[in-house]
Amino acid sequence: MVSRVIPVDGFDLVIFGGTGDLARRKILPGLFRRFCAGQMPEDARIIGAARSEMDDAAFRDTVAEAIREFGGAHRADKAQVDAFLERVGYEHVDAMGETGWETLKGRLRDGVIRAFYFSVAPSLFGALAERLRSFGLADDDSRVVVEKPFGKDLETAKKLNATLAEHFDETQIYRIDHYLGKETVQNLMAVRFGNMLFEPLWNAQYVDHIQITVAETVSVAGRGSYYDKSGAMRDMVQNHLMQLLCLIAMEPPARFSPDAVRDEKLKVIRALDPVDHHQIVRGQYDADDTQPGYRTHVDDLRSTTESFVALKCHISNWRWAGTPFYLRTGKMLRSRTSEIAVVFKDAPHSIFGPEAGTHRNVLSIRLQPNEGMTLGVTIKEPGPGGMRLVDVPLDMSFAEALGPDAEEVPDAYERLIMDVIRGNQTLFMRGDEVEAAWAWTDPIIAGWKRRGDVPKPYDPGSSGPEDALMLMHRDGRKWREIKS
Repeated sequence: MVSRVIPVDGFDLVIFGGTGDLARRKILPGLFRRFCAGQMPEDARIIGAARSEMDDAAFRDTVAEAIREFGGAHRADKAQVDAFLERVGYEHVDAMGETGWETLKGRLRDGVIRAFYFSVAPSLFGALAERLRSFGLADDDSRVVVEKPFGKDLETAKKLNATLAEHFDETQIYRIDHYLGKETVQNLMAVRFGNMLFEPLWNAQYVDHIQITVAETVSVAGRGSYYDKSGAMRDMVQNHLMQLLCLIAMEPPARFSPDAVRDEKLKVIRALDPVDHHQIVRGQYDADDTQPGYRTHVDDLRSTTESFVALKCHISNWRWAGTPFYLRTGKMLRSRTSEIAVVFKDAPHSIFGPEAGTHRNVLSIRLQPNEGMTLGVTIKEPGPGGMRLVDVPLDMSFAEALGPDAEEVPDAYERLIMDVIRGNQTLFMRGDEVEAAWAWTDPIIAGWKRRGDVPKPYDPGSSGPEDALMLMHRDGRKWREIKS
């Protein structure tokens, strides 16, 4: 199986924050891989822009180093690296001042798509948007890409939306969430809406509950000052987990088009019930023998910011009434795992007797690692001596299904940046969608502050605090194992 590569039209892509960590790790290596795949046309140009004073040659050295470290299978091909670097330039630009804007404008060409990637702090979004317009760099067909965090609450999100709306139409604004660019996340829509097998069962009548887990093994060391002002709820639940929840729970859109898909996602967010405080568990990792705990990493021994959160929520609509959704995410957990598990109900009557036990079908969608899907089905255990039932997986991983081509599947940033050039907003968040997510999240955070809640401690390398296990046990359910 070989994926089709459809080249995009010619473009000038300006990356503000082009010397930053995100550009080095994801954006520039991703663009290099798209170049190697033949998706980038001959007249594509990439321009880094930042406060650092350097020339094209120095920036190309920086890009080459990033490719060597993060570029993938083709990073050792000097000819391809050199050919890619010919399309790369740099401009020293002051986001809050006047320096560099006229020179940058002189680098941009007429007759190609102009895209501007804001890989900078949200506090600079407004200044960049205003200068792109006032210096004449952006026109009505230009696109701007903005990274999260998109606000820290509903009020700041509304201000950011309003600021961008002063200079760009909503059809030009691409709010990026890299989780939506993952191959498995998009396959979720294909599985749901392309197969009659699942959609008739995708409702409260047949689904017992749904679990969404995004577990990380890393600490917050090195980014403690940012993270302590955010926490797991703002950093992960409000955006990444919310988007996964929407794709799982949304109604079939009338067509696979940007606004049709995003309209249905918005309906899910607006149908979410408020979450009672006893349905939420917050945690904060302790120290262990190898490194300090969360509070040391954020340099605040009295911090009450969560590095883990688990919650139970409900969607008040006909499809999902009564079906709980359990969301869980945290730092310093047992393994790096992202999974959506759709747990179907038991068969209404077992003809095999109590000795056969109880069995459930589970559809597991793995986002990382080893992207793929597993459907658990019940069969007879081989051998004589009666009817004994066991659960076995029908397993599909991209690595096995695609073979050597699996390494060539674009990562999330590659796919999303190419969608920006195509003008396809399907996998990007709309302004009203962001605001609706904050409108649901803000009361939860406000409740913690009002009650003075303190996160529960948990051991690094565990599955989180014990209270999170009880959140499920009270309902007669249990979390799926975070496997090491």
